[in-house]
Amino acid sequence: MDMIFWNLVLITAAAATILWFSSAIYAYMKIKLITSSKLPLGSLGIFPFLGESLHFISSAYSDRPESFAIKRRRMYGKVFKTHLFGNPTIVSTDAEVSRIILQSDARIFVPSYPKSLMELMGKSSILLINGSLQRRIHGLIGNFFKSANLKAQITSEMEKYLLKSMGNWREDSPVYIQDEAKHIAFQVLVKALISLDPGNEMELLKNHFQEFIKGLMSLPFNFPGTQLYRSLHAKKKMVKIIDGIIQAKRDNNCSKKINNYANDEGLSSNIGKDVADALINDKSEELTDELIAENMIDLMIPGEDSVPLLITLAIKYLSDSPASLEQFTEENLKLKKLKEKLGEPFSWNDYLSMPFTQNVITETLRMGNIITGVMRKAMKDVEIKGYLIPKGWCVFAYFRSVHLDDKLYDFPYQFNPWRWQGKEVSNCNFTPFGGGQRLCPGLDLARLEASIFLHYFVTQFRWEAEDDSIINFPTVRMKKRMPVWVKRRI
Repeated sequence: MDMIFWNLVLITAAAATILWFSSAIYAYMKIKLITSSKLPLGSLGIFPFLGESLHFISSAYSDRPESFAIKRRRMYGKVFKTHLFGNPTIVSTDAEVSRIILQSDARIFVPSYPKSLMELMGKSSILLINGSLQRRIHGLIGNFFKSANLKAQITSEMEKYLLKSMGNWREDSPVYIQDEAKHIAFQVLVKALISLDPGNEMELLKNHFQEFIKGLMSLPFNFPGTQLYRSLHAKKKMVKIIDGIIQAKRDNNCSKKINNYANDEGLSSNIGKDVADALINDKSEELTDELIAENMIDLMIPGEDSVPLLITLAIKYLSDSPASLEQFTEENLKLKKLKEKLGEPFSWNDYLSMPFTQNVITETLRMGNIITGVMRKAMKDVEIKGYLIPKGWCVFAYFRSVHLDDKLYDFPYQFNPWRWQGKEVSNCNFTPFGGGQRLCPGLDLARLEASIFLHYFVTQFRWEAEDDSIINFPTVRMKKRMPVWVKRRI
């Protein structure tokens, strides 16, 4: 009987494999048959499903990830067709085409990401939802992040955690900047999101989060032993912790507390003390506790990923550019001495008012490309600048290729903060935070946190950086976590 059973299992598995492969070939041939003079030039690759994915990944692991796009741009133009990760895809390295894609609403394009990421984010994620609900949540979060009160809180928390952390740095062993930046940025962001202070609960949440984030770019297999399975379970544990915090807010008459807090600070009574409060107090019934909890997790990603990497890369580029470091240090020391002379503490606006410091951050964002691009799926046939994007196809707005385009930036691989002197940075050639209705709501806070960290670092220490390299796939990070040897300034 066992032999019969396993024979049936093998026959069923073989039949399923043949059916899947046949379906893949059919879909691939169907795509091949799409012909139009407006369809961008390009190649879908030789093999069904794989397409040109292996070429894309091999380039992504190199020190020039954009080489995949550069090669095809020379052959086919700035907008070309390919086949990536199982989907026919239009890649845009054209700044104007990408801008139109970013500004389009859900009737034309919807978010499209790898299956593992979409499963982990969940249907309620601000990264995936569309229409009025997305606009509502994005607006609530964006308004809160823009508040002067939050910026003051972020400044105070960053300064406090930095002084504590830097006080423990030793001169006889390396400091790993990437780790230090992650530790501090995560604590600051979680405090802003759910008012959780450092402690056992914070450590537990951080441990679960680190397991969760490992699965964002994992293989889409969900069964015991896989990374996606472990990440989904870690997310459930985080949701449980955050849901408990949300319930405590409701049970403790959160609205009354917020109004009292706001009145004491001279603020509008509809401004909460954290992002969770801003969503809890929304008058619509669409924002369920589960939706709020899941979005709090999504919003933690910058604290573990983008903000720490912005800080780390800025220190990497400054270390490699003595002239930039000299002017950056001079500007920060000058303002520090002025504030000491006046007997005034730094305000959040002081950190953002140093022009060369902001140029360094802008240039780091351009060169570092922490977010390489965004992917969307066409909900109908779309024509942009004469290019056809067929319904159901993915479109990849590739920011990295634009930011490193020698037609737009002189010597694009050279770190040059002076290129931004006196220039407006909010244009279609510079989109490190995305754009349109899904523009990152925390872009000002990212600049603020980076400015504070960098200020304390250069005004308190001299340093020598060990050789390290940037890894660009599946996420941007330093191979050795950016070790530096510090010496305190007298």
